[in-house]
Amino acid sequence: MQFAERLQFLQANVFADMDRAKAKAKATGKEIVDLSLGSSDLTASERVIAAIEQSLRDRNTHGYLLHHGTQAFREAAANWYTKRFGIPVDAQTEVLSLIGSQEGTAHLPLALLNPGDFALLLDPGYPSHAGGVYLAGGQVYPMPLLAENDFLPVLADVPLPVLAQARMMVLSYPHNPTTAIAPLSFFERAVDFCRQHNLVLVHDFPYVDIFFDTASPPPSIFQADPHKEISIEFFTFSKSYNMGGFRIGYAIGNARLIQALRQIKAVVDFNQYKGILNGAIAALNAPDDSIKETVAIYQKRRDSFINALHRIGWQVPTPKATMYVWAKLPEPWANNSIEFCTQLVAATGVAVAPGAGFGKCGEGYVRFALVQDLEILEASVEKIASFL
Repeated sequence: MQFAERLQFLQANVFADMDRAKAKAKATGKEIVDLSLGSSDLTASERVIAAIEQSLRDRNTHGYLLHHGTQAFREAAANWYTKRFGIPVDAQTEVLSLIGSQEGTAHLPLALLNPGDFALLLDPGYPSHAGGVYLAGGQVYPMPLLAENDFLPVLADVPLPVLAQARMMVLSYPHNPTTAIAPLSFFERAVDFCRQHNLVLVHDFPYVDIFFDTASPPPSIFQADPHKEISIEFFTFSKSYNMGGFRIGYAIGNARLIQALRQIKAVVDFNQYKGILNGAIAALNAPDDSIKETVAIYQKRRDSFINALHRIGWQVPTPKATMYVWAKLPEPWANNSIEFCTQLVAATGVAVAPGAGFGKCGEGYVRFALVQDLEILEASVEKIASFL
């Protein structure tokens, strides 16, 4: 049996690697506390659940859902965006429903890249961004994110020969895994850079609502590209609305980019169950009380977890956004995050994500996901202290 060469680029996956390590630890009798995966332990709101429950009794929702049937959802997404950022959106041509934003970021390279073309990606960054490039036969140029640069890429460092072959740049702020926020001034530079080099600017925006300084909300890419000349932005319901298992997201962007992504999507799938879209509409149209509650919970967990790490002598900065803590490893683990994580879960049952799984520049760090109750998080730090 022969397989496609592209599979060789898809062998390493941080979540799959840790899943095997967790299973091995569990088989030895360890009780697993999973802080490796950013899957919220919080639940969707009753308003969302009620909308989905009501849909289940409507037999008209049980069939295939084609693009036209997503109109109400696309209108709700466009209205939400305009209300939030003050930028008008055409629901007919500038919005596309997705089976989670990961579907969109993974499929978009198929519409933009020819074999051998470059995509400029953040390093460290979310694994599906690179996976989509490899599926399209493209090449990844990693843009290093370093603490001394506030985890922002230095655009001027991208070599001209790479830029001559590049077709897209992918950004994602607030950033997973580093938790960094990019200011609007950086987005304005990025838009100018992409215009200059004829690049599509892709912004993955899952943590649009998960930030802790209400005076400085994270910007949208369209605040720097208000006419949507070169950009597309991806949104998900997994983080703001705790709907990760429902697999619902959407893209807003340049009409030609949306149409191109729609062409790829039409070959791969239809849409998910209409009742899920009805639940998403209910989420978008609701007051933001449930989002504020979610953010308040993550802020309490963040503060408690950071304080506990500081008590055991592990000094880490306090994140301004996301549901993660990005922690530089102490010696002797500073250059072996995978070994640290596999040994930690084997010894204690506490699972965290190795920084190396997010890219070369992630080595020397680990990512903690704040997806457990306060008591469990504090107990996990005590186990980590014993391990260290």
